Amino acid sequence: MPFAIRVHEVGGPEKMLWEEVETPRPGPHEVLIRNRAVGLNFIDVYYRNGLYSDSLPLTPGAEGAGVVEAVGSEVKEFKPGDRVGYAGGLGAYSELVIRPASRLARIPADLDEKTVAAVLLKGMTAEFLIRRTHRVQAGETILVHAAAGGVGQILCQWAKHLGARVIGTVGSEEKAALAKQSGCEHVIVSRSGPVSKQVRELTEGKGVPVVYDGIGKATFMDSLDCLAPRGLMVSFGNASGAVEPFPLGILAQKGSLYVTRPTLMTYVAQRDELEKSAHDLFSVIQQGAVKVSINQTYPLREAARAHRDLEARKTTGSSLLLI
Repeated sequence: MPFAIRVHEVGGPEKMLWEEVETPRPGPHEVLIRNRAVGLNFIDVYYRNGLYSDSLPLTPGAEGAGVVEAVGSEVKEFKPGDRVGYAGGLGAYSELVIRPASRLARIPADLDEKTVAAVLLKGMTAEFLIRRTHRVQAGETILVHAAAGGVGQILCQWAKHLGARVIGTVGSEEKAALAKQSGCEHVIVSRSGPVSKQVRELTEGKGVPVVYDGIGKATFMDSLDCLAPRGLMVSFGNASGAVEPFPLGILAQKGSLYVTRPTLMTYVAQRDELEKSAHDLFSVIQQGAVKVSINQTYPLREAARAHRDLEARKTTGSSLLLI
């Protein structure tokens, strides 16, 4: 019998239990995957603590990679033994997981499962943020919060590869070096005062055309002050808590600003979108333009420890839960 992390009631990391579960069976259009590695993401925390709701009990986890064990009767594109990655949904914190065949990305021969599990969700997130939500252009100056984090490191490297000038923020001096290595031309330690003041100084008062903010409540209003007129605020995460309601008139006062709250699942809703996003991500990794930093690994059964480290902002780059 396989094991999985199960959450029977929402709350802290201690609510995640290592339990024996039934062996799942794939439906006609589904694939059974034996996980080799599972990615750790803040969305896992949101489901565990109840910020995002789902029926209980639940198994967290939206990203992983492994080997196909069995396929449903209508699946033609995959077979047992194929190496695949997936991003989205729940249930990844398990030795065996079911996923729709349409939601899988085939792993190229020159990439391993750990790399894909560490990068697929975060990397496809970076792809849609800088190629589709706002198409970053050579010569632009952009602001990326949490530049030493999982999405941040990928996004900064990719943006630099595209020719952008990247300003990154980090929470400590220790993380500043990581942000520099990831392509940031300037790094702001957020504890050193309002980020907007320093961004204005670095842009000769103009501000930036786009801010990528995965932190949420703690940074949102100051991020608006970093934007040039008609700039775009991309709020894609809530690491510090959900953004509080604010009067829409503030956007007018600050320069006819735009705000969006995008999600990966909307941007890869169609099979061809998912395939292209994964292909573009794998391409920049294969070119060496984006390097994946797996800086923390934990046994899957110790997912609670991984969550504590993630919430305490002790992690950098990507973290993996290994089976």
